[in-house]
Order: sequence, then structure tokens, then C-alpha cells
Amino acid sequence: MFGNKTKYQDSFSSKILDLIGLDKETAPALWFLFGCSLLSYLIVIYTEGNIMAAYTPVFMVGMLALTIYRIDYSLFVLIAMVLLFDQFHIPGFEPLTYRVDYFRNLKEVSYLPSFELGVVNIIEVHLVLILFIWFIILSLKKEFQFNRLTVWGSFSILFLWLIYSFISGLKSGGDFLTGLWEVRALFYFALFYIIVPQIIQTKEQLQNIVWVFIFCISVKAFQGIYRFVRLGFGFGGRPTLTNHEDPIFIITLLVLLLGMTFYKVKNNQKNALLLLIIPLAIGFLVAQRRAAIASLIITLSATFLILPSKSQFKFFKIAAPIVVALLIYGAAFWNSNSLIATPVQMVKSGITTSKEELSEEDYYSNLYREYENYNLAYTVTQYPFFGTGFGKKYEKPLDLANIDFSLRDYIPHNQILWVVVKTGGLGFFLFWLFFNSFAFQGAYTLMRLQDPYLKALCLMITVAVINQMVVSYFDLQLTYYRNMIYLGCLLGLMPAIWDIEIKALKKKKLLNSNKNN
Repeated sequence: MFGNKTKYQDSFSSKILDLIGLDKETAPALWFLFGCSLLSYLIVIYTEGNIMAAYTPVFMVGMLALTIYRIDYSLFVLIAMVLLFDQFHIPGFEPLTYRVDYFRNLKEVSYLPSFELGVVNIIEVHLVLILFIWFIILSLKKEFQFNRLTVWGSFSILFLWLIYSFISGLKSGGDFLTGLWEVRALFYFALFYIIVPQIIQTKEQLQNIVWVFIFCISVKAFQGIYRFVRLGFGFGGRPTLTNHEDPIFIITLLVLLLGMTFYKVKNNQKNALLLLIIPLAIGFLVAQRRAAIASLIITLSATFLILPSKSQFKFFKIAAPIVVALLIYGAAFWNSNSLIATPVQMVKSGITTSKEELSEEDYYSNLYREYENYNLAYTVTQYPFFGTGFGKKYEKPLDLANIDFSLRDYIPHNQILWVVVKTGGLGFFLFWLFFNSFAFQGAYTLMRLQDPYLKALCLMITVAVINQMVVSYFDLQLTYYRNMIYLGCLLGLMPAIWDIEIKALKKKKLLNSNKNN
């Protein structure tokens, strides 16, 4: 009797699980979902209807579960959120991608109760989870294997010097929190540069992370296009319709598409990029970033130089008529203030200094940067070898206009000069030693790769260094979290690309050997 009852209960349970797409092995997921729902319900009641506050701990619990289940999936989610959410407010817009306060410290998040210990943000909590689970996985393995980093020697020396500059700045009177704001993005770069090659080890994982890049960057482009359309196909007097860094990300996808074209890659990612090229181009333009246009020109030039001679000729055949058309377009609209002339006026404002030829806003923006650069150069003469250290103001023999940026006396627009100001001539040398070494190693790896897809990715990653350095010369980009996390991810993929290539060659060699035998 009891046996029949047990069988009936098992049969009933199986039917219920079948209805919701689970079985006995995956049934614990039901309890997990039930627990998360209950937790959300209790928090909503406690916070008197604060939905966002209810979702935050559930999200963190979910990320813990996902990290335990598949650490690579957890990394993909982290990168996706970094690319999708906004670190800074875009004037005139209050999108959900900004209101979630993803990049703020937990104690500063508007929808969470304030607590003094909340001096970390969600990115850092998520990173700690990934590192914790990764260390557990390593401890369970019989053999410890740490995937070697590209140019690890120059990387290590550079970040040891950055730590020294941080401590030096504090010892000489620098502000701790300000110094932390200055170096935070650079250390995010370092962490992702280290973590990514430890997790991404197969071609499938590599393709998945590239899909994350394509999807998220495209979403930001469409976000800019939506605002452009909503404003009546105009800018409504707004300086930008996207984040400053979004057009920089779009450039990397353009280079990836060029690489896939020249190396004759045939896959769904190339097809997707071909379909998205026009929306991405429009998203790039509505960003209205002069630094991005300068970076696009130099990045494409670098791409041309890195390509093999046959591809260079093909590149030239495609680019030559486009360049001629752009020159005609530029000449025709050089003195126009119409909407269609907006890109031309951005280029013009970057190469001319005449007050008569520029708008008042562009003229004073350029003048501010010239004053700022003079102050930075003066500071270098006062601290030539070791720099001021982080957390300290740079010297201002020329007074600067008040702008809406609380750290303007610490973080200037020209972030290349900022590096030499903060770390001195020695730190500046180590900075360029690392990035130049990586770029040369990337170009060398590109020549040795045989897989067309890996070659296209390697090309994108190599010129991403140039892309980032160019835009950092004109704008605040080395201290932006999104920029440096994305760059750290890209550069961290280089060891994975080479390892995947080696494994494929060994497998091919083994198959040929077995075939011959």
C-alpha cells in the first residue's frame, strides 16, 4: 500500500517537473527560484515597495549560483553589464541603463539603504565571486595551471610602479579617495587582463565573448539612434547622444569586420556585423565625439599598415574612393552649420584654432584644453622623474574655467600627459613599454596565426591599443571604467587566441599522423 502511494507521489512529482521543464537532477533549481522569490517579496515589504532594492540581493545570489555553475557565463554577464550600463550621466536623458547605478559604490546607490562599509561597487563584488570560485576550481585540480600573460614582464613592472605612485602620492599629502578614483580603472584593466585568459580557453568561449561584444555595443548604438529620432532627427542642442566611450567601442567592431573581410572569414558574426554596419555607423556619428573621429582615422591607418601586402592593396581599392568622397563632402560643408555638416564641423573644430571659424563652445573648449595642457607640462617640469603621485592636484600656473567635474584639478582631459604627471618620466616609460610591447607582440602573433577567425580577432585586439591611446590623448578615457575593462578583456584574449591556435595545429598534426599510419 505504502509502496503504491510512494510510486504515485513520484509519478505526480515527475509530471509537475515535466510541466515546468525540469527533472529530478535539475529540481533544486526550483527551490532556488522559490528562495529568490521569497527573498524579493520580503525585501519589497521591508523597503515599502522598492523593487530595485529587492532585485539587487537576488541578482547577487543569482550571480553566485551562475559562477558556481559556469564561471565563463558569469564573466560574460559581467562584461555585458559593463558595456550596457552607463557610468556617467548623459545630459538630457535618464535611461534605466544609468539609473541602476551599476558603477557607483553600494553606499551611494540611490535605491539601497546607505551603509558606511559599502565602499565597493557591484563590479568588484562580482569580480570577487569570480576570483573566489576560480581559486576553488584551481584547488580541486591536481595540477596548478596559470595561463601565461602576454608580455607579462612589462605588465608586472608597470603595475608595481602604479602601486608605488599611489603610495607615494598619499605619503606626500594626496587624498586617498581621489587617488583611488584615479587608479581604479587601471586596476580593473589589470584584473581583467589576468582573469580573462584563465577562463577563456576554447574557441567556443572565444566566440561567445565576441557575441557579447557585438550585442552590447550594438544596443548602445541603437540607443543613440533612438534618441536622435526622438529629438526629431536632430541633437536638440545636446553635446552627445551616447556615452563618450561608445563610439570607441564601435571602432573595434569596424576593425573586426574589416579583419573578417580581408581574411575571408565566413561565419554568423561576420553576417551580423554586415547587417549592423549602418546602425553602428549612425551610432558613431550621433555620439558627436571629436576624439572618436581622430581615433577612427589613426586606427584605420594602423589597420592598413598591419595587414599583409595583398590585403593592403584591397584595402586601398576600397578606401580610395571613400576618402575622395569624404574630401569632397568636407570641402562642400566646411562652412556649413546644417545638420548634415555636423561631422565636418567636428573635424574642423579639432584642427583649427581661429575664433572666427569656430562656434563659441568649440573655441572655448579648445582653449580650456590648451591651458590645461600647459599646466600639465609645467607640472612635469616640477616633478620630472617620479611624478606627483596619485591623489594630488596638478600645478595650475594658469587658472582654468569652472567646469562641472569635481575632479578637474586631478584628472585632466589629456590622459597621456596625466600618466607622466602622476607617475613621472619613469612611469611614462614603463607605460609605453607595456603597451608598445603588447602591440608588437600582437602584430607578430598575427603573422604566425593560420585560422582566419583568430587572425581577425588578433587584428582587432592589436589596433585596439592604438585606438585607446589616441582617444586618451584627447579625452578622459584611461580613468573610465568601461573603457579599461573592455580593453583589459580584449588584451586578455591574446593568450587564449594563441593557445587555441596551437591546440588546433596539434590536433591537425595528430590526425594527419594517424591517417598516414
